[in-house]
Amino acid sequence: MSTKKRRDSDAERVALVTGASRGIGRAIALRLAEMVSGVAVLYNRSRKSAEKTAEAVRARGAESEVYSVDLTDEASTAVCIRSAEERFGRIDILVNNVGPLKIVEWDCLETADWEGMWRSNLISAWMCLRAVVPGMRSHGGGRVVNLGYSRVEHLGAFDDIAPYAAAKSALLILTRSAARAEGRHGITVNMVSPGLIKGGALPPNRRIPAGRLGSFAEVADAVAFLVSPEADYITGENLVVAGGWKL
Repeated sequence: MSTKKRRDSDAERVALVTGASRGIGRAIALRLAEMVSGVAVLYNRSRKSAEKTAEAVRARGAESEVYSVDLTDEASTAVCIRSAEERFGRIDILVNNVGPLKIVEWDCLETADWEGMWRSNLISAWMCLRAVVPGMRSHGGGRVVNLGYSRVEHLGAFDDIAPYAAAKSALLILTRSAARAEGRHGITVNMVSPGLIKGGALPPNRRIPAGRLGSFAEVADAVAFLVSPEADYITGENLVVAGGWKL
């Protein structure tokens, strides 16, 4: 059980985290468990890992349920989020963490590679966002955090991750578009963009000004800040957690 104290304003909030069975998603779910009353843990294949995340969330004092869903499927996504809303009564925080990376040289890409990266990194986030917004509006506000990557605003050349990079840059445009549209409803929409993280994919050249790799926990802390009361006036922003890499 964490010793971090929940704020009264957080006491009844519920978070939904996609891709929460492992890695950054799991770290985010556990960090938010220290702040809110409930965490919906979404996963695709690893039910055992998702259950372990939910158990760890409960050990930190929050309720938790796991939901198996293919977030590239519109109907399944809508049903899943509706089920979570019925179980917890509301969703106040959405973290779109799902976003697989596929490394393929650009001239070896197939149409399916482009479609897969865009559907899993961009369209899945849009479908989740669209599903939770009505409930957030009815409750007077909410927080959405989309996960990008550290170079999301650098429109450069990418020999082997072009579909992923393009989809994440499009996700930033979606983030800012939704932030502008939903601000009047008390909903903030931001992005957290990790750099090189221990346990993630690492390129050969990884000179980092900070002198080390980042951690899952540091990414989770950035998300926690953006959903906190202190970030109430921050929306449409991209918070890079990269130790100065690729500046």
